[in-house]
Amino acid sequence: MLSSTERDTEITGWALAAGLGDERAAELFVGATYDDVRRFVAHLTADTRGAEDLTQETYLRALPSLRRFAGRSCARSWLLAIARRVVVDRYRRASARPRIADTTDWLGAADRAQPRQLPGFEESVALADALRALEPGRRQAFVLTCVMGMPYAEAADVLGCPVGTIRSRVARARRDLAAIWDGGSEGVDGREPVGSRGVVAA
Repeated sequence: MLSSTERDTEITGWALAAGLGDERAAELFVGATYDDVRRFVAHLTADTRGAEDLTQETYLRALPSLRRFAGRSCARSWLLAIARRVVVDRYRRASARPRIADTTDWLGAADRAQPRQLPGFEESVALADALRALEPGRRQAFVLTCVMGMPYAEAADVLGCPVGTIRSRVARARRDLAAIWDGGSEGVDGREPVGSRGVVAA
């Protein structure tokens, strides 16, 4: 069983080899990172059904760019940074189009489509609802470190900010989540949940 560091080294090796044209390495790279990318975009958007499209779009951008990946950072961090940009771009495009449905409606539809009989379903819904109420920067930092288990330094690479900023955002996210769970459905400090206005910040 590989440690997290050894696994990241292996993934980065596959990315470098794929950039040199190794098709098998590209397959291994995608297989090793696909679930992480999908979970990341699903948590950022609170749209589990749309996460598949965003994940595919991430790889459509990332794979042709592997030839320029130099391995100065972990390949997983590099890939999740691309996934974040894909999500931001999707919401920028959506905000430029006329709205055809209320956000609450499609979030509700996605929620109703999930299999409720699975273990942990209620807890995952509660977490998704709470994450929607967080300020976008705090949500991103919390998802990377506390949901996906990423080290703070790696999360800082993904989000392009200092480690100290990640620590601060995670601490504030934890405080906000505690307030949400203690105070009901109003959101942080009684404000309307952020998820009803915007999903991610640029």
